[in-house]
Amino acid sequence: MNSSTPTHSLKLLPFSLLFLLGIVSAAPHNIPRLTAIRGKQFKQASNTILAYNSEDFKTFFHNQTLDHFNFRPDSYAIFQQRYMINDKYWGGAEANAPIFVYLGAENPLDDDFNVIGFLADNAPYFKALQVYIEHRYYGQSVPFGSIEEVMKNEDTRGYFSSAQAIADYAEVILHLKGTLSAQSCPVIVVGASYGGMLASWFRLKYPHVALGALASSAPILYFDDITPQNGYYSLSARISSALVFVNDGVLQEASESCYKTIQESWSEIDRVASQPNGLSILSQKFRTCSPLNNSSDLKDYLESIYTYAAQYNDPSTNPVSNICAGIDGAGQGTDVLSRIFTGLDAYYQDSCYNLNPSGTTSRSYFNGWGWQRCSEMVMPIGRSDNTTMFPPEPFDLDSYVKRCVSLYGVSPRPHWVTTYYGGHDIKLVLRRFASNIIFSNGLKDPYSSGG
Repeated sequence: MNSSTPTHSLKLLPFSLLFLLGIVSAAPHNIPRLTAIRGKQFKQASNTILAYNSEDFKTFFHNQTLDHFNFRPDSYAIFQQRYMINDKYWGGAEANAPIFVYLGAENPLDDDFNVIGFLADNAPYFKALQVYIEHRYYGQSVPFGSIEEVMKNEDTRGYFSSAQAIADYAEVILHLKGTLSAQSCPVIVVGASYGGMLASWFRLKYPHVALGALASSAPILYFDDITPQNGYYSLSARISSALVFVNDGVLQEASESCYKTIQESWSEIDRVASQPNGLSILSQKFRTCSPLNNSSDLKDYLESIYTYAAQYNDPSTNPVSNICAGIDGAGQGTDVLSRIFTGLDAYYQDSCYNLNPSGTTSRSYFNGWGWQRCSEMVMPIGRSDNTTMFPPEPFDLDSYVKRCVSLYGVSPRPHWVTTYYGGHDIKLVLRRFASNIIFSNGLKDPYSSGG
């Protein structure tokens, strides 16, 4: 592999990276310590896309080991794992310039460049090499052909796990350092959401490979009932109803009427649906692209809109507050469902609303993440009572297991993540055994409840 090493500089000094690289000394801190919206993806709410010059990136494929943890003959099979490098700002191996490594998550690598700016923003100052590694079974890094073929085969699915993924990352990083004679260059791994979990776990499992990790919105505590199952929806409910920060740091609801309107809408949808021609009435009222077959589709869609808006809130272009601005801005005496639609239309602004989108994201996302959720990533997210604006829907492990068995023929392992990576007594564990991990959580991020 050929790699040029031009040097550049930029006067930017982010404290977090200085801390990870050991340039700033700091007293020990107790670190109290992600992925996906359930089932649906929507068009990008934000119009802001981070620009990058594709000419600065070189694409490579590593002959990756299929199974890092077994010595059966079939374990030695290889597949092509994609990674990309930007060496525009790298100071070079002789200068021991750092290597920033983005750990791909449950998306093809192509989907991440337009929304991940941390490496590109900080590489010029630190003269860092940027490396982006694709997660196995996503994008172009799929063993055994296509993801559809893999998902149909119970044997090939067995190599699809987070432990195999982070072992992949270790192998690529060490290969790269050897190729570039960069054994002394410090490595910082970066990830967000599920990738943030991988970054923190990578630092724990491979401390000899990575000097530090930045784990953004990484809900490593949303397993094994460590975090209350209501956490994600409690935050989504408050944020969707336009939470604001007050000076003392306490969250205060900006619109109680909006919250209550959404809370009342679920039973109202069912009431209208039960009437003669009720589904037709709802289809017209919510301007659906195709007629509704049941009320659950509409409720699921609205629920996903609220959680999507809260999780991906972009105040500059499409703030979550638009929902409540629309609901509260409806005319005096407007009925509940009309107010709900006004909020939806104010936020999403579409000619019609497709409640069953297809083709909006790669099929590998749904198949891949569905498998991961049904094998080891068992996050008990639910609503055990009526303390949020969403209708009660508690997480039920028995039903979860039955669904996964029907889909994949295997039962999930709900305690494996905490067994393999830890999670219980996390403050004590991190203080004793971990260092140089920055857990970055925005308090308006619903997943911060498990961060």
